[in-house]
Amino acid sequence: MTVDKVLWTPPADARNRYRMGDFMNWLARERGLRFADYPALWEWSTTDLSGFWGAVWDYFMVPAHTAPTAVLADPHMPGAVWFPGARLNYAEAVLRMPGVADTTPMVFGVSQSRGPVTLTAAELREQVRRVRAGLVRLGVTRGDRVAAYLPNIPETYVLLLATASLGAIFSSCAPEFGTRSVTDRWRQIAPKVLVAIDGYRYGDKPIDRRGEVAAIREALPTLEHTVTLSYLDSGAPDGRAEPDGWAELAAPTEEPLEFTPVPFDHPLYVLYSSGTTGLPKPIVHGHGGILLEHLKMLALHQDMGPGDRFFWFTTTGWMMWNYLVSGPAVGSAIVLFDGNPVVSARPGQPAEPDPAALWRMAGEFGITYFGTSAPFLLACRKAGVVPRDLVGDGLRGVGSTGAPLPPEGFNWVYENVGRDVLLTSLSGGTDVCTGFVGGSPLLPVYQGEISCRALGARVEAYDPAGRPVIGELGELVITAPMPSMPVGFWGDEDGHRYREAYFDVYPGVWRHGDWITVTERGTCVITGRSDATLNRGGVRLGTAEFYSVVDGMPEVADSVVVHLEDDQGGAGELLLFVVLADGVELDEALRSRIARELRGALSPRHVPDEIHQVRAVPRTLSGKKLEVPVKKILTGTPVDAAAARGALANPDSLLAFEELANARSRG
Repeated sequence: MTVDKVLWTPPADARNRYRMGDFMNWLARERGLRFADYPALWEWSTTDLSGFWGAVWDYFMVPAHTAPTAVLADPHMPGAVWFPGARLNYAEAVLRMPGVADTTPMVFGVSQSRGPVTLTAAELREQVRRVRAGLVRLGVTRGDRVAAYLPNIPETYVLLLATASLGAIFSSCAPEFGTRSVTDRWRQIAPKVLVAIDGYRYGDKPIDRRGEVAAIREALPTLEHTVTLSYLDSGAPDGRAEPDGWAELAAPTEEPLEFTPVPFDHPLYVLYSSGTTGLPKPIVHGHGGILLEHLKMLALHQDMGPGDRFFWFTTTGWMMWNYLVSGPAVGSAIVLFDGNPVVSARPGQPAEPDPAALWRMAGEFGITYFGTSAPFLLACRKAGVVPRDLVGDGLRGVGSTGAPLPPEGFNWVYENVGRDVLLTSLSGGTDVCTGFVGGSPLLPVYQGEISCRALGARVEAYDPAGRPVIGELGELVITAPMPSMPVGFWGDEDGHRYREAYFDVYPGVWRHGDWITVTERGTCVITGRSDATLNRGGVRLGTAEFYSVVDGMPEVADSVVVHLEDDQGGAGELLLFVVLADGVELDEALRSRIARELRGALSPRHVPDEIHQVRAVPRTLSGKKLEVPVKKILTGTPVDAAAARGALANPDSLLAFEELANARSRG
């Protein structure tokens, strides 16, 4: 399973160069705790939870209005009690922006709908102050919900911080979400205020969303106010622009910028599961848990601080946006991009295909940490993009998430982005709003392997008997609580849905739903969702290794694989669906070539029984492949019962699987 090729090695002075080393030196100086290396530090961080998280609190000097009476008052899951008695505010900690001068640019907005926007530290605080006062004028108080139907732009970030400063609760949906997807989410939380754009551009294509906004308003009877942000230049069909309510919300005011102190677990925002197979789960995250977790990950694992410029390619509908915008809490500036990532387009100019557009932007804005998805990196590899001549010498880190990054993706980064960058393959989820396995500047990067389990995250691989195993494929579980585990699900008063989601298989242990191998050296390999298991003859096969082989073929643009079990105990059927490159057709020669590649690179068990050509692979709005709905459709579940169309980026892609299911049922 594992490979031994080392692609990056920490420098000899790593303990003195990186913030994680500084944290270890601080532990020795302030706590008398000395750790020889990262594995020893990790072991302590996951066994002495109070000691570790208390140290994180003190090391980062978390601003609190009231000090906690303990660190971990109750360690049992679900329901662990963190930092009882503490009163703090996430927005206050973020806007502190340690080590940053008022004149330092801290927010860069890059958009294909309008010109660039830059906010200094002082301007960011001023915008939050004004919008906070505007929300107060609308009657927003602690505990109210503010919904944002907004793209990844500075106004959305300002709205989040202003909402949080009041102790109100934020929730965002990206404007590409359809009406049903939005209302399925927001009906559950009953928002008081909606802030929405009139439309946007994707490349040079204008997309009017006023109809969707009207339908959303109609479906949310609890709304008392709707604020429109005029973002689409074309405005109304008669040329009149939509009235800009944002200007009024952010109008000049004399109200001071204040922060409502709230308990550690007070709701900060509500994120949502993908909702592909049912109503999206409204996952509530708290002020304190998110703050501590993001301080730890951004500063220690990603080594970011003042002087850094942090970018992650995301929309406001993906948890990586929430992760990105915590950057100023460690003193890092953030770059927000809204548009089509594979075209070059400026307002009023025609779009041109450009797979290197984001890398070019990274060079233009001096980005030091470039985050994206594994599919994006693999698409750049396939397109022959060579970013190293575009990004400049300042790029220190590259982050990849959303799907497992295969070995060839690791190789491409080090051959084409830079030999000296620290590549972090990050895996976690909306459920914890972070990555619980990722990278460390104190550890080498091995080809195809996630470098480590994150500090404070007791990740294990469980065998079928529920025992931790090393060097073997197992269920990814977390056996000790983390502060950023959800406060709960909105409206789930007795906690039933929450327990069912994570604790129904192993009582008291969080089951995440992925297959993972923890290697003897402490690295990790994730091989796909455990609910999409391919089980042939009693051998569990991960989907990630299939995609590494098949999607790496020049003839194949995308693919999805599913296994249909045999009720009689047989091997079942392994079905592979491929989207082919332009001009390529699926003939017997290509089928044989795919089979040979899988047999040679993996094993005879990986050779599919059938290979079908489809026009598109169904994906969520954040780009994840949907094996489970495909499997359900092929076994007779109606399309609308197998997947919520509004949660898909390409819902029409399901029809091909429905047609195949019907054909198979007819014999």
